[in-house]
Amino acid sequence: MKLLLLATVATCVLTGSVLGQEAKRNDALEQSIRKLELAESDAVVRSDVAALEKLWAEDFTVNNPNNQVSKGRKEVIARVRSGLLNYSSFVREIESVGFYGDTVIVMGLETIVPSGTSADAGKTIRRRYTNIWMKKKGKWLLTARHANVICQS
Repeated sequence: MKLLLLATVATCVLTGSVLGQEAKRNDALEQSIRKLELAESDAVVRSDVAALEKLWAEDFTVNNPNNQVSKGRKEVIARVRSGLLNYSSFVREIESVGFYGDTVIVMGLETIVPSGTSADAGKTIRRRYTNIWMKKKGKWLLTARHANVICQS
């Protein structure tokens, strides 16, 4: 009976220790991903192609608010270079960060103000977004994204 009690206590202590380590690892990863989210939105608002090439996976795919799917980093970079993705302001509010092995899913709200030749230039637009970050070759890269405009009612 004592042996059973000892085994039960040891199992609980070890399980708690492992869960605590996992929580610390997820906290650190969440902070890293939050920094990447900020760096990515900052690079977009500055049209910083060099920074975006470091943050976006080569196979980056975007289901964008213009009812189009852009496949591949080159295609999305072309949209930046052409002025289709041009913002004077870009603010993200992260509401959820989920961990799934080498994949992290971030969801939240974005408030943007398009500028230049972008559609709706000068208007404040709110949209829901989902970003999917994947660890590839030891580096976290934005691999897929969905954003949709919140209808004003």
